[in-house]
Amino acid sequence: MPRPPLRFAGLIVGLLLAVGATLPVRAEVPTQAYQVVHAYPHDRTAFTEGLFFHAGALYESTGLYPSSVRQVRLEDGEILRRHDLPTVYFGEGLAALNGKLYNLTWRNHIGFIFKLEDFSPLGGFSYPGEGWGLTTDGRRLIMSDGTDQIRFLDPDTLAETGRISVTADGRPLDQINELEWIDGEVFANLWQDNRIARIDPETGVVKAFIDLTDLVPKDAGLDPNDDVLNGIAWDAAGKRLFVTGKRWPQLYEIRLR
Repeated sequence: MPRPPLRFAGLIVGLLLAVGATLPVRAEVPTQAYQVVHAYPHDRTAFTEGLFFHAGALYESTGLYPSSVRQVRLEDGEILRRHDLPTVYFGEGLAALNGKLYNLTWRNHIGFIFKLEDFSPLGGFSYPGEGWGLTTDGRRLIMSDGTDQIRFLDPDTLAETGRISVTADGRPLDQINELEWIDGEVFANLWQDNRIARIDPETGVVKAFIDLTDLVPKDAGLDPNDDVLNGIAWDAAGKRLFVTGKRWPQLYEIRLR
């Protein structure tokens, strides 16, 4: 169909405005406020990649070499149990399901499985692409790879069963990093970004951002390129939300408003 003359198209727009019609406007993702409830000590050598809360303790995976998997006491940051990965592996996301601890590696395409109660090795698994963040909804493992994609894995076969594309304001949002499942949503760190994204696990749409730019004092001596926000843990029983970062001196309990 040929386009109408410009004067005719202008008349149509004028009529729409005259009757109060509006053209669609893309809604911006809202930013959610927070308050700090408490600050706990955090190991300044821990290059945090994965974090979750289970049975009164924190579980944390670290990157760099050697990378490690740790059980940490919340109150004072003391390491209660630690297992170092072979030095060829750069550790990434961490999650626990059905008594097993799953740990990703960055570019080795290999994940490790440990017994949750004592970190004894149970085997491994492989996957295409990079490994970044890992969490669980109680049925599936949920994995990020640094892109805008979030994968869902069967915890028994470790096969991919589905995936979603994460979008914010209708545009793909990549650099999805550490993950946490919280009350039916996926909370995600964004690499080198001070925001946490709240993601709808069905659609991939970001429902809100939590901007933590002012969480850490400016004089904390952090490297802005490496010592970035990364690490989300949720105490489902106590309804407590914890966040930290790579080599941060503290782990923070925050409350969303």
